[in-house]
Amino acid sequence: MAKGLPGDVKGLLNQAKQMQNQLEQVHSQAQEYSEEGQSGGGMIKVIAKGDNTIQSITIDPQVIDPSDVDMLQDMIIAACNDALSNVQTKVQSELTKITGGMSIPGLF
Repeated sequence: MAKGLPGDVKGLLNQAKQMQNQLEQVHSQAQEYSEEGQSGGGMIKVIAKGDNTIQSITIDPQVIDPSDVDMLQDMIIAACNDALSNVQTKVQSELTKITGGMSIPGLF
């Protein structure tokens, strides 16, 4: 036992260190996560990564209408937002497994 620290405090410090190590591991793994988002009934598909970057965008040629560029842009934005939301949900799910649902400011 560390000099001057009661057993309970030492145990808490050890648990905090273990949690920190697990959180760092999830953070590293999250960079590799990827999730798909869609819009227009799957006509636009976007893959987002855990580091909140867009990996790919697939557009079905049938949805391209030169006279309605605004609709295409809106569909791309919706698919991107869906993909980013899905990957953030996955990261949060992994964090919840470690923190037990406890909110820790500044994690992700």
